[in-house]
Amino acid sequence: MTTTQERPTADLLSTPETTGARAATVPPNRSRLRAIRRLLPAVPILAALAAWQLLTHHDVVAWLRFDKLPGPAEVGASIQLQLETPVFYRHVLASLGRILTGFALAGVIGVLVGIAIGRSRTTAALVRPLIEVARPVPAIALVPIAILLFPTGEQGIVFITAFAAFFPITVATIHAMKTLPPVWTDAARTLGANRWQVLVHVVFPGAMPSIFSGLSVSMGVAWICVISAEMISGQFGVGYWTWMSYSLLDYAGVVTGMLTIGLLGFTTSWAIERIGRRVNRWLPGEGM
Repeated sequence: MTTTQERPTADLLSTPETTGARAATVPPNRSRLRAIRRLLPAVPILAALAAWQLLTHHDVVAWLRFDKLPGPAEVGASIQLQLETPVFYRHVLASLGRILTGFALAGVIGVLVGIAIGRSRTTAALVRPLIEVARPVPAIALVPIAILLFPTGEQGIVFITAFAAFFPITVATIHAMKTLPPVWTDAARTLGANRWQVLVHVVFPGAMPSIFSGLSVSMGVAWICVISAEMISGQFGVGYWTWMSYSLLDYAGVVTGMLTIGLLGFTTSWAIERIGRRVNRWLPGEGM
């Protein structure tokens, strides 16, 4: 006597046609959601542009005055004109060179000083008070000192940029040293690692998330200070060009300079974030 084994109802319903239909319907939904998420950042930008156009087109004068503010069309024409001018690119490259040089110096020195303070009580007692006294001083207030100390204005602007970016990186690194789980270093020492190996293979990688947080914050601070320094003592750069546009009553050029600064700041911060995700891919969610 032979018995036939009955297939479950779900298996009978899961024919190749229905399975393929389900597989075909799920990805479009997901791709649609991804497309919507990618378009979401454009919504506030378009809303701001629309409000800007309406306020300047109708010369609205309320608590704020929009009757003399250039509209999007004027600024767009100014941007197009500047993109066709080689001098504009010289200003952009000058600002980028200053910001990257000062930021690199602040990053290296800030991380090393932060690790030394966080890992050594003697270093903390000697260096931490000096840092806490200098940290509240606005970097832009050092412009007269930088003019006296450095032979060229270029070196002074780099110094001001590095000074501004140094403190967020140092404080973030010190915080990372304090919050590092002691069990990590204890486990490494139990396995026979010396102090240098613990520092290189345990402490430094474990502090990377906080260090990159400090790098991200310091990049924004560095842009604020480099633009301000260029406005005061620079001869080239986006800040100098923006201030000169204001002196010539070219208000569309002023807005163009502001948008250029914002785009440059966004690009450099985005680059740091992408590098941080790659370096910290061992963290949950960073590989996404």
